[in-house]
Amino acid sequence: MTKLTTDTQANLLMFIEETKNSQVVWGLQNEDGWLACDSTEFEESEVMPFWSSKEDAQHHNVEEWADFVVTEIPLDVFVEDWLLTLDEDGVLVGTNWNQSLEGKEIEPSALAKMYL
Repeated sequence: MTKLTTDTQANLLMFIEETKNSQVVWGLQNEDGWLACDSTEFEESEVMPFWSSKEDAQHHNVEEWADFVVTEIPLDVFVEDWLLTLDEDGVLVGTNWNQSLEGKEIEPSALAKMYL
């Protein structure tokens, strides 16, 4: 059962805490690459969603995203490589999207600072 709520700020803080503890971030990947979609908050921006638990990522591995595989990323690689690359590419990070696909869309550099 998911711990995610409609409080997107609380879900963001849970993302930071849980990934620090587990040292793993979860995303959805298929043969074409990692899941990314249009931002609902910012025009002409792309967002890549990630979750702090495998179970929450699996909740989204359905319907149009059913061809994706829930894949783990070591936290150090995520923070040191992924967030830098996503920042350079202008892609936002979606953290712990809930069942309604609601979640914070945050600049990768701002997310990286939260790990300091």
